[in-house]
Amino acid sequence: MGLPNFGYHLACLEGDWCRKTYRILLPIIVRQPVDAPRELPLGVFSFSNEDSLPEQVRSIRSFLRHAGRPVSFTVISDGSHSPGSIRLLEAIDPVVSVRPSREWLPAGLPEKFHRYVATHPLGKQLGVIMSLPKEGPALYADSDVLFFPGASELRQWVAAQDVPAFYLPDCRSCSADRRIFRAPAEERNPVNTGLLLLFRQLDWSLGIERYLELEGEPTFFTNQTITHLTMHANGARPLDSRQCVLELDDQFVYADRYAGPEIMLRHYVNPVRHKFWTNLLR
Repeated sequence: MGLPNFGYHLACLEGDWCRKTYRILLPIIVRQPVDAPRELPLGVFSFSNEDSLPEQVRSIRSFLRHAGRPVSFTVISDGSHSPGSIRLLEAIDPVVSVRPSREWLPAGLPEKFHRYVATHPLGKQLGVIMSLPKEGPALYADSDVLFFPGASELRQWVAAQDVPAFYLPDCRSCSADRRIFRAPAEERNPVNTGLLLLFRQLDWSLGIERYLELEGEPTFFTNQTITHLTMHANGARPLDSRQCVLELDDQFVYADRYAGPEIMLRHYVNPVRHKFWTNLLR
């Protein structure tokens, strides 16, 4: 039997301690103004819940500090946020507001699909993404996306409106509901829904059609698979994975191999969520 992985367990303990401390200090943290370095001509949106409140607060503050102040930063709630949590979020900056997910349901959907985006936890996230953009470019970012000094380059991506959208490349071969695919080629260049930059409304008809053909209940990755198909059907392009990071290869080591001033952001998905917090004091 080998020795325990002390680095991994230490990182998990450190992340847990930092998160709990940050959660306790939220009323103080949100009152500290963020000096945004620039104004950004886009709206930012995040679908979130009560459990992810600490991550959402830190994500918003990191965006303001490193990317700049957007026209608006809208947190779309799944309905679980308490009134106190809503007040905390809206105290971060005047551009931040919290809105219920029922306001973000696309119109004219088939009943089966409407039920999915109206009631399923991840279907609601898909409904939000389908509603974007509203006015001008829209950045969608999950609450576990942390922004770094390299996010100053985001304004260059916002200016590149010769494509309908950019997406965050997934680090795995394809984290998907494979029942939706019809050919191996459809699985190429996997899309992650954690971060999307949209310049115009997309045609979601292919994804909706595949969902209507689906037998059985949706899975954790159904919404991501529908988004994947839609992005490629509309000619979306990937963001630079060297700057916009989604990686799992440092899951079982102490250090965060990617956090640093040269990257724009990292999406800390579940296996590496503890690393969202291990760089808090660095």
